Amino acid sequence: MITQEGDRLLFQGPVTIATVSALLSQSRLLLAPGVAVLDFTGVTEVDSAAVALALECLREARRRKLALSLANLPEAMLHLAQLYAVSELLQPEAA
Repeated sequence: MITQEGDRLLFQGPVTIATVSALLSQSRLLLAPGVAVLDFTGVTEVDSAAVALALECLREARRRKLALSLANLPEAMLHLAQLYAVSELLQPEAA
């Protein structure tokens, strides 16, 4: 599930192959001017689909000419990004 709080889209629950299709559809609907951050604070489980989702959201934001950053990426997601050699693309916002 994704909720919006101010300029943040907050991901909650699992972000896995089982949930990513619905999350991708929802994120495409919510990505609009005023949204600046994808926040993964509420994520409870990830697999490689979470990395793919984050990359697709960043690509979609770029197509829409939106500045978008990532926040609170789960440790497992960072490890997967390293494994797939895309960690430089998933740089979280500065704290």
